[in-house]
Formats: sequence, C-alpha cells, structure tokens
Amino acid sequence: MGSPDSENTTMMMTTPRSRRTNSDFALSDHDAAGVRASVVDVFCGVGSLSHGFKAEGFPVACGIDVDESCRYPFETNNDAPFIREDVATISSREVAREFHSGAPRVLAGCAPCQPFSVYNQKNDDPKWQLVEEFCRLIREIQPDVVTMENVPRLMQFRDGRVFRRFVEELERTDYHVWWKVIFCPDYGVPQQRSRLVLLASRHGLIELEPPTHPPDHYVTVRDAIGKLPPLEAGGVDAEDPMHRASRLSGHNLRRIEASRPEGTWRDWSEELVTECHRRETGRGYASVYGRMAWNRPSPTITTQFYGFGNGRFGHPQQDRAISLREGAIPQSFPEKYLFTRSGEEIDFKRIGRLIGNAVPFVLARAIARSIRPHLEKCHGQ
Repeated sequence: MGSPDSENTTMMMTTPRSRRTNSDFALSDHDAAGVRASVVDVFCGVGSLSHGFKAEGFPVACGIDVDESCRYPFETNNDAPFIREDVATISSREVAREFHSGAPRVLAGCAPCQPFSVYNQKNDDPKWQLVEEFCRLIREIQPDVVTMENVPRLMQFRDGRVFRRFVEELERTDYHVWWKVIFCPDYGVPQQRSRLVLLASRHGLIELEPPTHPPDHYVTVRDAIGKLPPLEAGGVDAEDPMHRASRLSGHNLRRIEASRPEGTWRDWSEELVTECHRRETGRGYASVYGRMAWNRPSPTITTQFYGFGNGRFGHPQQDRAISLREGAIPQSFPEKYLFTRSGEEIDFKRIGRLIGNAVPFVLARAIARSIRPHLEKCHGQ
C-alpha cells in the first residue's frame, strides 16, 4: 500500500460490481436488516453519514457537532440524539459513554474540509487541528472501526504531514488502515465529487466495496433532477418548499439567458461580462456563471450552489440557478430528508451550507456496507 504522501492515490485495482442502468437511480433510504454495532458520528452535520449507516442496519448512538442548526435534521432523520459539543474540547469519556453497551463500536468523523480546500491557499484555517482532535478520540477510545471522509487535498495539506501523522498514529495503535481517493459517480452519486475515504479496524483490513457504476452508466443531472417541476427564478414549488430558486437581478437574468450548458461567461456579449472578468486577473475563472449539463453528473455541490454566479450552478434548461432541492439531490439525500421544521422559514445560506458540507448519502451507504461484513465476520454475527 502506498504512503500517504504518495502522488499515486489509487490504493488498489477494483472492478465494477454491477452495471445498474441510470433508470435505477432512486433516492431510497429503505433500511437493511439490523447489525449488532453502535455508531457515534462526530462532526455529524445534518446526519447524512449517519443516515447511510442507519439505512444499512447500523444503530446510530448519537451525532456530535458544534453547529446547533444541525440538531433538527440530524435527530429527525436518524432517530438519534444530537449533542452540541466542540470536538476540540469534548473528552473521550463523554464520547465513549454514548456507545451502546456490549456492541462493536464504530467511530465516524468527517472533520470540516474548509482548511484543506483549494480556496484556502494560505493554509491558515485553525480548524485543520480538528483532524488531530479526532485522532485523539480514536487513540483514547479505541473503537473497533474508524471511518473518515474528507477532501483529497487533506493528503497534501502542510506537505502531507497532517494526514501522514494521522495514518501513522492509527497504525501505532494497532489499526489496519486503508484509504483511497474515490470519484463519487463511480458509486452512483450524480455529482462530480472526489473524496478521500479512510477505513481502519483493530480486527483486520477493511476496503471500500468496488464501484457500482462504470462511466457509461454514471447517474446524470437529467436522471437526478429532470422530473422536478419547472420553476422561475425566485419561485417556490407549491408541494415542496425546498424546491425554491434564488431571485436573479435583471442583469443576471440576461446573463443566464445567454448561457448554454457547459458554456462560460466568455460566450456572452461584452456588455454582459462582469467587471471582474474584464480584468486580466479574472479571465482565468471560467467555471462561474455557467449551466449544468443534462448528460453528465453535476459539478461538485458547494455550500453556495444556490447562486448562479457561484459556480456552474445554472439549471441546464430553465433560466435560473438550481433550487435547494436540486442541490440536495446530487448530494443523494433521500427525497423525504427533512432540513427544517414544517412552516419554518427557509434560509438559502443556512440550508446551502448544511447541504454542501454533507457526505453524499449514497457514498455513506457504500461505506457502511463495506464495514458490515467485516464486523459480522469478526464478531460472529
């Protein structure tokens, strides 16, 4: 297996397990039969990783996050308590007592990815230390299984030292560690998102299950959102308050009308080009003010996907940015996943942040499915 600072991020060869057609895409959260285990999810966010474990039959003991706005979606969708605590200050004793007694313990943690983002060129966001706090919890709790998901750039952050120390610390404490950068469309996620997935166990090696979708069977934007009711900019669907689109200024409405799928602002007439893109320093940023393409997975869903000028987040056909629901679906949230209480005002910025920071639910299920047979074998279930 390669070292964490290796340029080659492919850890082993895999072959497609099955070839499902695009028409098979459905955002189902039908639960599998139960497994004897207990999952604690730190940095849990709205609970999409926990929801993947729940759907695969794992009892979720709790979720821990510093963001209070995650409480309602986490608890409502996962039937588990939310604990508002900072992982940097919570004690391992507090976390350990949340596991269900007598069951194999799974500690899941997806530390905030912003410190490792390409947008943080100075590498100066102090939240990077949360990876080391997660390592502290692992070292002191000694769970049976650990899983971590993050952006691939974590492997290069600070010359690879942070990730390398994390892996070496796990190995020193008798964990068998596997990690790989995976491309989410290979697992049926309708989004071009690459993620670093790590699995570690005290009982032997766990590998993520093989990909399920070869490139000619990727789930596309059309497969994912093509049947949703049409909207105008600023509109809201009467049946789904999450299917709402941001308003557009008159100038931005003319810009999106002049945009074509997978095109750029360079296709516009000069009068529509923004001032920042007319300057030499802005001419390289061609991925903003664009439309998605129907025939491929969506671009990476960020926390600001609801804004036309924030990336290639224009609807492929309709003259508007994608709706909140159309951002949640490429993250593969089940259609019935609740983000707000009934009647509560929907805030684009807050909901966008919750959706953009989430682990794709379909990937979460693949992680849980990979852990399940390992635990069943090791613990005689």
